[in-house]
Amino acid sequence: MIAYKNLNNDSGVIEYEIGNGIISVKFRDGKIYDYTNSITGANNVIQMIKLAQNGSGLNSFINSYVKKLYARKR
Repeated sequence: MIAYKNLNNDSGVIEYEIGNGIISVKFRDGKIYDYTNSITGANNVIQMIKLAQNGSGLNSFINSYVKKLYARKR
């Protein structure tokens, strides 16, 4: 996984990993959520990847748009 930059120092996201049609996001509580094209929606996954790579806005986007649209929680 890649450390999330958290440029605003206010995110619950600490790490992420990008795959083919998937982004996995690790939160401060240690839980990892997998967001996929088929469950979360391709446009949402694309946006999440952009936010993850920019290091800002990912946690807010998840809470606002895709909070329960994850494919798997581990």
